[in-house]
Amino acid sequence: MNFELLKKAIAESAAELGITEYEIYYESESSVSAETLKDEISSLSSNVSASLDFRCVVDGKMGFASTELMEVEEMRKLPARAAENAKYTDKPDTVGIFKGSESYGTTNAPAHTPMTPEEIRKTALDIQSETYKVSDKVTDGTQSAVSTAEMAVRMVNSHGLDLQASNGINFAYAVAVVNDNGEYQDSFAMTQLGKKSYPELSAEAVNTALEKVGSGSVETGKYNVIIDAKQMRTILAVFSNAFSAKVAQAGMSLLAGKEGQQIAADIINITDDPMREGIPVQIPFDGEGVAAYRKDVVKNGVLQTLLYNRATAAKAGCETTGNSGKGGNDVRPYAFCIEAGDKTEEELFKMADNGIYVTEVKGLHAGANPVTGDFSIESAGFLIEGGKRTKPVKSFTIAGNFFNLLKEIKALSNEVDFSLSGGYTTFGAPAVLIENMSVAGK
Repeated sequence: MNFELLKKAIAESAAELGITEYEIYYESESSVSAETLKDEISSLSSNVSASLDFRCVVDGKMGFASTELMEVEEMRKLPARAAENAKYTDKPDTVGIFKGSESYGTTNAPAHTPMTPEEIRKTALDIQSETYKVSDKVTDGTQSAVSTAEMAVRMVNSHGLDLQASNGINFAYAVAVVNDNGEYQDSFAMTQLGKKSYPELSAEAVNTALEKVGSGSVETGKYNVIIDAKQMRTILAVFSNAFSAKVAQAGMSLLAGKEGQQIAADIINITDDPMREGIPVQIPFDGEGVAAYRKDVVKNGVLQTLLYNRATAAKAGCETTGNSGKGGNDVRPYAFCIEAGDKTEEELFKMADNGIYVTEVKGLHAGANPVTGDFSIESAGFLIEGGKRTKPVKSFTIAGNFFNLLKEIKALSNEVDFSLSGGYTTFGAPAVLIENMSVAGK
């Protein structure tokens, strides 16, 4: 695909139609992955995809058209389709096509070297072999997978703006299934390659599965609860839309009108940083070409800002935060993170004294209401007795409200765990301690 040829075809067609203000947003992704089962490769797949979005202003209205067919003739049709769509838009455009920011940040992610199919195949088999070596209780159903992915974005517009960014990641996961005297348990571990060795990844998956053997139950009641970092970041992701100005302006967020107000415990700091150190997927501009930058969303428990694109910022009478999705149609975070506290995990256990350590949540999307913040989630984890993690427990439900939870967090661990993302958004959080949380057990 020659982007310059596609861009030229669009520009010529737009000129013929008298369209003078327009934007082209191109996104591509390619990946190769391998999965194992027993001691063989069960699948080896590759994927290449691309999309191109065209926006233009016609008679004061914004028109939009998109395609996944990267051919010159298809590009010639896009301006006419977008102009036609503009006729049926009810609202006049309020922001136009962005002319560009004064400067753009620089990504600091290490250069990506994609793996070859043979390297992917060999690595997946090596991880599978290591997983079986960890314990003789590892059994059939155990799987490993390795993938390499590359992403690229190119944005140009009629004002001369020309931006581009590319990222890549190599990652692996192991799913360990163990059989301990007829009781089967499983666990999943995932890492960016280079962050952990193969034996470390395999040991994490197997040992976590073995720790779940013999899981008991808990009585219904109020408990001091520690939610581990992986589960807390997942909860944050589910409720992250509440921080979108677009969602708030639609009346779908309880944070609407709360900027400048205390919405969380004073130890809570939430940031959004597109070029955060250690994040493999970074981008210095948003979907409208606005420079992306680090921002404090919540500082010492006070909501500093919602996340804005240009249209929602114009409506609110403020500046965009550079958080537009492509085409200005959405609002997205980058590396959205509850920042670490000052407690080790052992110190959190001592503070909890007696309670429950949540290490697994299931069906979170089904059990959560992003608008009200209410959640009721099936969970698993461990008892905390005398300030130490002890017996495994399962099939209990933690219930509460996300917005109340933010206010009730008593302590944070000093390490943040980040998700690995296939797009330009990642979520991070530390482990958190909440006192007197509702738990439904037996």
